[in-house]
Amino acid sequence: MGRTQENVEFAHANRKGSIIMSVKEKQSLSSSPIRVEPVQARSAARVNALLDAASITMHELGYEQLTTAMVAERAGASIGTVYRYYPDRVAVLKAVAARNLALALDTLRNALREEGPTTLEESLSVSVDALVSLFRTAKGFRSLRVGDVLDIRPSAGSRTGNAEIARVIREDLQERAGVRLDSAGRLAVETAVDVADALLGRAFLHSEHGESSLISEAKRVAVLAVKDLSH
Repeated sequence: MGRTQENVEFAHANRKGSIIMSVKEKQSLSSSPIRVEPVQARSAARVNALLDAASITMHELGYEQLTTAMVAERAGASIGTVYRYYPDRVAVLKAVAARNLALALDTLRNALREEGPTTLEESLSVSVDALVSLFRTAKGFRSLRVGDVLDIRPSAGSRTGNAEIARVIREDLQERAGVRLDSAGRLAVETAVDVADALLGRAFLHSEHGESSLISEAKRVAVLAVKDLSH
């Protein structure tokens, strides 16, 4: 009986010790930093790496020659990783165009805020300069731009990239100078952006810095398209 009682007390103490150790381990784990990067952040990093790879490839070869295999090789990823996010090259092009558009809109808003134009002519002049800076610095932008060159909008009813750029120009001027445009005026701004985009595309077709005469023409025609609308 004495030995039995000792065994029971030993087992009880052992269980108690296990519980204490378990609590301490939990406390230690809860106070330790998490070393595994969140899945969402890792996915975003992979997507950005793939889009960077696509942009660099398009900068060198143009969007026409881009393939998913090229994207995988440039990114140092497997082709399966590319297909995990993008089923085909068109999906890659759409994603790059969407990223280019977001960059273009941010760049344009910042430029308009800094320059503070008060007429449509001034707004178009500032906008062309902002777009020129993107053509020169953003890899792949001169090839695909904001996607209008391929008309790869997310859906058939959505705005084109150039229409979004025109909207930002109009809204900025309305907020800054109280200039409201009718339908003819809105069409004129969209036309100005379309023409400037086409001429800048030609200006940067074979030159990373851009052909100066075509850049000047892009600004001249864009400003001419909205002349006197804000007066």
